[in-house]
Formats: sequence, structure tokens, C-alpha cells
Amino acid sequence: MTDATITPPAAVNGHAQPKVSLLKFDTDAERAAQAEERPTVEAVDRPDNPLADWLTVPDAPLLPVWARSWQSLTANATALGRLCAWHTGYHALRLPKYAFRLAYLATKGAWRGTRGLWPVLSAADRTAAVKALRAQLKDKPEDVDLAVRYALLHRERTLARRWRFGAAATAVALAAAGIAWADPLLQAAMAAAVLGPLALLGRGDDAQLLDHPTPPLKVDMSAAQVNDALRAVGLLKNTARGDEKPPTVHCVMGPVRDGRGWSVIFDLPRGGGKTAADVLAKRTAIAAELGVDEIQVILSRVRASGGGHAGRVSMWVADDDPYLLDGPPENNSPLLKLERFSIWEPIPFGRDARGTRINVPVMWQSLFFGGLPRRGKTFTQRLMTAAGLLDPFVRHYVADGKGGADWKPMRAVAHRLVMGAEDDAVEALKAMLKELLAEMERRFVLLRELPVSICPEGKLTPALVEKYNLPVIFVTIDELQEYFTAMDRDDREQVINDLCRIARRGPAAGFICNFASQRPDADSVPTKLREIITLRYCTQVVDQTSSDMVLGKGKAAQGADASVLSEEHKGTGVLVTGPASFVTVLADFIDGPAFAELCRRGRELRVQHQQLTGDAAGDVQAAADEAGFTVPAVVSDVLEVMQHTPRMHTVDLLARLANLDEDTYGDWDAERLAAELEAAGVTRDTKQVKINGVNRSGYQRRDIEAAVPAEILLDRRPVEGGPATDPAT
Repeated sequence: MTDATITPPAAVNGHAQPKVSLLKFDTDAERAAQAEERPTVEAVDRPDNPLADWLTVPDAPLLPVWARSWQSLTANATALGRLCAWHTGYHALRLPKYAFRLAYLATKGAWRGTRGLWPVLSAADRTAAVKALRAQLKDKPEDVDLAVRYALLHRERTLARRWRFGAAATAVALAAAGIAWADPLLQAAMAAAVLGPLALLGRGDDAQLLDHPTPPLKVDMSAAQVNDALRAVGLLKNTARGDEKPPTVHCVMGPVRDGRGWSVIFDLPRGGGKTAADVLAKRTAIAAELGVDEIQVILSRVRASGGGHAGRVSMWVADDDPYLLDGPPENNSPLLKLERFSIWEPIPFGRDARGTRINVPVMWQSLFFGGLPRRGKTFTQRLMTAAGLLDPFVRHYVADGKGGADWKPMRAVAHRLVMGAEDDAVEALKAMLKELLAEMERRFVLLRELPVSICPEGKLTPALVEKYNLPVIFVTIDELQEYFTAMDRDDREQVINDLCRIARRGPAAGFICNFASQRPDADSVPTKLREIITLRYCTQVVDQTSSDMVLGKGKAAQGADASVLSEEHKGTGVLVTGPASFVTVLADFIDGPAFAELCRRGRELRVQHQQLTGDAAGDVQAAADEAGFTVPAVVSDVLEVMQHTPRMHTVDLLARLANLDEDTYGDWDAERLAAELEAAGVTRDTKQVKINGVNRSGYQRRDIEAAVPAEILLDRRPVEGGPATDPAT
């Protein structure tokens, strides 16, 4: 191979051009030339330089953190001012109490002082000698010498008493006269000069003049207690070899007071073979050794990003149950005060044990909620959907297997709403999933055809949402197990596969899955669906096995255990956001009326932005409200439960109405229902309906809709993205 170089002209347009070499390796001459061109720099930190350690610049900041910027100084000065103002107001309100306490302590001090001075005033130092001579004189009254000594000593004691009591009385009289004749300001100073020492003398160890702004500690903690607890649960060795002391943890920080509890960060000793994961698995035992409930102990690993390692643990021990401090309206959701919200932002979710706000990003995610009934599972799941109500470019698909009143207000907003798990509702759910899959594939075709400059990652973006009318799709399914148990095996497998496809591929196309179920065992919610869910939340469950079914296998051993929650922890659950990330959260609260108000505002936003589609666009109740016509509640509810079927037997209709609102319809019978519908203007063409070959008393949906003004029904026009609603069906 011959050396081949291309040498361009020396200069082009006045600029020198470099040589271009086609050689794979430089020649020795070229390497030598390059070495000569590089400047020689003498390294200080060479191994053979004895001054290297001494000349190394310390890797430490010149100023503390709080003094490194003007903003930090200003913020700390402002915080100090607020603290001083708070303490001033705190004690100013208690001045009358302090005055009474000062008078009491001064009186007590005066008594103690008088009792202490009495031996001096009464010349007690001479009393013993006088008493001894008196006793001797009583035995020997004829001893003149003894009588003279007794008389002289008695006279000396009497004179000492006189001048001592006189001096004390004169001092008191002069002080009283001085106070009485002095100016008011001087009187106050003199009174303080007298009362202060007397109160200090009367205080003792069991009384104090000022109140403490902080309540007394319910839980105390020291480094010794931490070591004893870890040693008792087997994380530290109990004995040492020879004269060595038993191994202890190294407290990187604390224990120190941190809010309403104690905080400590410690490193496990090396050589013991224990890791931070072992500490997290012993949470209940550690809590027992510290004398608190396990819900009060918050353990977490300190990762390398926070300056930690595999043996560093952060532990916070609350003074009391940190999830029972507040209740409505204190923990109402911030969403209630917002006019609009973007689903692209993290959703306000709740607060952790220390009161820190927890926000959950849901874009590109899927969610699963589980737990026992009546522990706030549905309310928390509904919280996520509520955030999407305030974004007009979010399209809601909702299915409620229970068919109760929890999701009823969504009919004003939802593009598709499936209520209940009866046969017609199951068919409606299957049709909804097919519609979602078709929309997902349509979006992927569109995203693939877009140029990289518009869609760089092949995923939906906020700009594409409005430009191509591709709203984010929020798929909410509550009581998922009700649908699975109502299906046969083939339909169940098909629905599971459809849900898996949506949860797996849908996020890139703007699909957010929001599923909920009770204890999701393999029969009710299969593992292959649960395992592809990214965010999970679990309220109280009966045991660790059930907790792992919701949060993931092995999470309880890592500390994410929802079985430690009690019946009082409604709305509290364990949130898992990653393979090793979890936090116990008291979720924000949105009650039924507030959720209905959010649905109303969500409908208004969608009308303004022309995003009202599907079932919501054809909702009779909402259309009547907008037209100023009041639809009787019984008509609205009957239309609600019959939305998926054109006809229904009376017995089934009564059962669904009771499921929808048991307080209202729980004791209704066929006669009561017929009378109420007739009073609401419903006229039946026939009282018998035939369904699947069975002819019984029942109702046609067209008869119910006929009670609504025709102009309202005619206004239910087909909208793009949803099929037309035919009043005659």
C-alpha cells in the first residue's frame, strides 16, 4: 500500500486549507510533529510529586449554602422575620396568663425566701448554745457562774435579733416608700427588679413562666435507640469479639426533629452483610422495638443520586399517625379551584406522611387501583379522571362494572359510557374496546406519515392534539372483575387481549388507561394485564399477598405493603411509580357533588372548544338542562340504565335502578315505577316486551324518550367520532 495524500491548493479565498490524509495510521514523523506542537504542561497531581496532596485545592464551597446567593440570604432573613413575628404574637396573646403566673411564682418565691432568711433573722446560730445553758442551769440552779453565762448569751441573742429584724424592716419600708414615690416607669422597673428574682426563686424545677410554642414530644429518639432496635431485629450483631464494642450504625444525619417527627439517615456497618433492603423488610419489627405503630415509620433507601449507597437508609418516625391529621375540606383536591388543567402536567394526587405534595404524571403511563371495598379506591381513581375533565382536549371512555352512582355524572362528558355488567353492558364494553383499537391504529398510521420535524419521536405531542384533532383518550374502567366474571371464556380472553393491546401500545398514541378492581387475583384480573401497568395504587387489603397482587410481586418485602393500613385510613394507599419507587399517600378528596360540578364544567369547556362528542353529545339530560327543560329524575335514571338496550323487562329495570341509587329505588315495585313514570309523562304503547323469546312486563326506550320534548331529541345530532343516536331504537 502506497502513501496517498491529497494536497489541496494552499489557500482558497485567502484562507489556508489543512492537509487531508487518507492513511489509516499516522506516520512516526507526523506523531512527532504533533507532539512538538502541543504545549508541555507539568501535572501537579503526579504520583512522584511529594507536594501533590498539599497543593490540592479543597473541593469545598467557600460559603455555606444559605449564603451563596442574594436570593438565599433574602429568603432566610424573611423566614427569620416571620418566625420572630410568630413568636411575638404567640407570647403577646398569653401576657395575662403570664402576669398571673408571675404573681404566683413571686408569692411562692417570697415564701421560700422568707423561710430561708428566718434562721438568720432569729439568730438560730446562737439558739443551740442558749438552750444548752438553760438545761444546765435547770439542773444546777445554785451555780452563779453558769447563770451569768446564760444571761449574757441570752442577751447577745436578743440584741442580734433586734438589729437583724430592724434592718430587714427598714429595708422593706424604704423599698416600699421608694416604689410608692417613684415615677410610674421607675415603679415598673423596680417592681420587675423585685418580682423577677422572686419568681425565679419560686419557679423551681416543676414550673415555668413561659409556654412552649411546640407541643411536648410524643416520641423521643436517639442514636442509641436506633442501634438497639436494629440489633433486636437481627440487623446488627449482638456481641463483639474480644474487647471490641458491638457494631453500630453511623448516623450521617440526626436523629433530629423534622416536622411532626424524627428523621435520621444512617449507614449500616460493613462486614455484617446487611443492606438497606434488609432494613426495609423489617419495618414492622423495627416499629415495635421503637414503640410506635408501623404506619408511623417511613423507611427508604438513599440512592446514589442523593449521595447514598446500598447500605444507607433514611428513616422518619412520626409522632402519631401521619395520615389521620386532616380531613375534608382540608384535603380537598386543588383541582376544585382550577378553571382549566392540562393533562400533560402532573396531576395533583395527595400528600405523603410529611405533608409533601405528591403529583403524578399520567402521560405515557397506565394506572391500576386496587383494594378493599369502601376504602376510597373509586374516589381516588375518579381523582385522576377528574383532572382530564378540566382539559377540553381529553376524550373520556368510561365503563363502570358496578353500575352505581359513582360515575353517573360522566354522562355529561364521556364520549362512551358503559354502566353495569349485564349482557347489554358487556356487549357495549366490547364495542367500546373495538372502537378504541380502531382509533389507536388510525393514529399510528397518521403519526408514521408525519415528518420528523413535526413528530420527532413518533408519539403524540401537545401541538398535534389541536392541529390534527387528536385529543388525549382517557380510558377508565372501574370494577374490572365484574366484566370478566360476567363473560364466557372466549369473550374474556378477547377482552383481556384488547385491554393489553391498549395498555401496551396506546400510550404513544395518547391513550391513558385507568383501571380499578378489588383483590386482582388470576381469575378476576389476569397477571398479563396487571404486569404491563406502570403506576399502581392500593388501599387497605387483608394481607401482603393481596398487596403484592395490586402493587407487584415482592413489593411488600421492599416496604410497599398496603396491608399495614387500618380501617381508619380511608383514601390512603401505597403508590408505586417504579420498580423501586413507592410512597404512602393520603389522596386528595373529591366528593360526589364536587365531581358532578367538575363534569358540568368539563362539558362547558368541550362545548366551547367543539370537543363534545359521542354519548355526551347525545345525552338527553344534558340537552334538556341546556334548553332550560327539567327532565324528571325517574325518566333520566331509566334512560341511563337503558342506554345500551332498546327494551327491558320491569324486574330487570327495577334491579338496575336500585343498583344505580339504592336510597331512592331500593323499595320500589312495579306499581310504584309505573305510577311515577306515568306522572312524568311516559305513555307505553305496550306493557309487554319480548326479549330473547321471553315475553314479560317491561318498557320500550322509545316510550321513555317520548316524555322528553321533541326539539331536545332532534338536537341530538351525530357528532364526528361517535355514531348517531336514533331515538326510535
